[in-house]
Amino acid sequence: MNNRKLSEPANFDTNKLQPWNWPHAEPWNLHCPMEEALESPRYKTAIHGDYLSDKTLCMIAEQKDGQGKIYNHYDVHNLYGWSETLPTLDALRALGKKRSIVISRSTFPTSGAYSGHWLGDNTAAWPHLKYNIIGMLEFNLFGIPYVGADICGFFENRTEQMCQRWMQLGAFNPFFRNHNAIRFIDQDPGSFSSNIVDSNRRVVEIRYTLIPYLYTLFHRVHITGGTVVRSMAHEFPTDSICWSIDEQFLWGSYLLIAPVIYENHTTKDVYLPSSNERWFNYYTGEEQLKLGYINVSADYDYLPLFLRGGAILPRQQSAMNTVKSRLNPMNLIIALDKQEKAQGNLFWDDGETVNTYQTSKYNYFNFNYDKQRLIIEPWTYKYKKMDDRIKLDNITIYGLKNQPKQIQWNEQELSNIQWTFNSTLNIFQMKELALNLSQTHKFIIS
Repeated sequence: MNNRKLSEPANFDTNKLQPWNWPHAEPWNLHCPMEEALESPRYKTAIHGDYLSDKTLCMIAEQKDGQGKIYNHYDVHNLYGWSETLPTLDALRALGKKRSIVISRSTFPTSGAYSGHWLGDNTAAWPHLKYNIIGMLEFNLFGIPYVGADICGFFENRTEQMCQRWMQLGAFNPFFRNHNAIRFIDQDPGSFSSNIVDSNRRVVEIRYTLIPYLYTLFHRVHITGGTVVRSMAHEFPTDSICWSIDEQFLWGSYLLIAPVIYENHTTKDVYLPSSNERWFNYYTGEEQLKLGYINVSADYDYLPLFLRGGAILPRQQSAMNTVKSRLNPMNLIIALDKQEKAQGNLFWDDGETVNTYQTSKYNYFNFNYDKQRLIIEPWTYKYKKMDDRIKLDNITIYGLKNQPKQIQWNEQELSNIQWTFNSTLNIFQMKELALNLSQTHKFIIS
């Protein structure tokens, strides 16, 4: 991974009488001619500081583009990070012959095709958890979906409770990194008391189980555009209550994440849109019958997650890293909507080769449930190494209203020791299936 931090010309003392690292004022410090129109534009932007040139070069500074054309810095300042990202990515791919990750704090429209974005040097303070959510939502709208904050804060010392809650939120940042400055106390996930370490481990494991879903979301955005993390207003634009919600968010259309972001709070007000929707507790499968605003109990080691009806999410057993976890068995979690339907997809390749989609070296699966019939089929299957390595073991259905009497799998009856039904929660599960995903599988649940 390449991390580009100060990707624009930086001079922290521009227009200052005294340099920050000097004991007294000095005439050699950079001062820009404020009488120039570019230095003092008629309509001032909402900049941090007094002048556009603060902490950088003068706006009237000139530079060439390599072809002889001269530009003022005013016109190209925001292109520095973007223009550095492309050759950096090309160089990393040329060296490793595989995919590379470039992360920049300085991005611009179209940067998302080449790099991710991290949200800058934040602070170990509770308000910055909310800033994290807003930053993710904004940059997904900007077309840069691989985005995240410095989990637990970059400056200042964290508290255990704050870092525990931020790890819960951070596990659902597309770019998930716990990072702080060298002079502050440790905050890596294993540096806390045992109960906090256990809490951190659990939420990281939840993220790892969901990587097939997250990976598929990124593929879809890469090919067709859109967002990975999205606001409630984005997904429910006609629900006016959603327009002002900025303390919960979605992965794709179906997984709702509602982190606790305030100190000492052990409950969370969550809004579940009610117009023709079904919502389920992600962990237990219990249907949430009361919709609209609900108050959810959220002890310090609990992150509220809800699954929207209509979803089929591919998941995978977690492991110490993604090299190992991607070899583990798959499972599907299905949440039925009011019409007893659900759909989902899975994109899968070797995880490291460049341009597998363009060269058709990938697999893409469609999952469809429609009134007692579940079809699992490979839409395209060109990555053959998946055959023997990865099987689909378990399938769980939330919201199945009637207890099944018989299960048919590819026109054969499935043994009753391979399926169960919880009549209290209306949860149906098939287990130990060991399905080869290169083949089409049809289930009839009657």
